[in-house]
Amino acid sequence: MILRDKPGILALLFAVRGSVLPHIAPQLLFVALFSSAIVAIDRHVLTLPHVQAAPLAVFGVALSLFLGFRNNAAYDRWWEARRLWGGLLADARSIAREAELFLSDPQDRRTLLTAMRAFLHQHRCALRGLPNDAAALRDAPASPTPDATLDAMGAHLAKVLRHGRMDGFGARTLSTRLSGIALAQAGCERIKLTPLPYVYSLLIFRTSWLYCLLLPFALLEPTGWLTPLFAVIVAYTFFGLAEVTEELAHPFGLTANALPLDAICRTAEISLAPHLGEVAPPPLQPVDYRLD
Repeated sequence: MILRDKPGILALLFAVRGSVLPHIAPQLLFVALFSSAIVAIDRHVLTLPHVQAAPLAVFGVALSLFLGFRNNAAYDRWWEARRLWGGLLADARSIAREAELFLSDPQDRRTLLTAMRAFLHQHRCALRGLPNDAAALRDAPASPTPDATLDAMGAHLAKVLRHGRMDGFGARTLSTRLSGIALAQAGCERIKLTPLPYVYSLLIFRTSWLYCLLLPFALLEPTGWLTPLFAVIVAYTFFGLAEVTEELAHPFGLTANALPLDAICRTAEISLAPHLGEVAPPPLQPVDYRLD
């Protein structure tokens, strides 16, 4: 995630960090070369058809509306993913306080909270499609997966209850907390495993290309050799919005605009550290305005 205040005019024009410009630069270059070739052919080889601007204006409005709809759908996915991880952070803090209330044995509390810490890191790695790192393997059960860790937490609570080290009300409270964690986990997996319909992406990119390749024919007469400039500006808008949508539609990815899952897990570690009798690690800081 990119974290920075509103830049000044020069930084706004030349900022690359977090921008989609590097991703769409090949498309923009092609549009510029194609538009230049169209103008050169029209001026020096043969007169090409000069398309009226009205049909393209209607086409552009329709394309803009569809891009806006898809962008809203992608942002809804991004925001829901952030809410789910905010809920997991709240659950981590709550289970630590509830463990203090209902688990009198310090070792029982430590087993539960270290498993919660491991679950968050394992869940992060699973959503990003990465192998478990050192943080995910620390204090992990024999099968270091998010599901296995939640199962181990439930089994641990059942064992504590059977041995009389926790009453029934505490068992119900902590079991309900685990159910909420599992529900948030399932919500994140639903977002990851159910992308936006492919037909949306296909339609957007096809129509964006079609519009940008037809636009120079409508600009030949009014703009002349400035046609490549205006064509690139329009292409930047359409291809840029399409690329932003692709990044927001995958909120758990490794792009600059994805959710900062590392930082959220670190925040959970800081919250759990006092309950584990450990020194809290420092919060993660943005590097070049980027927080992972």
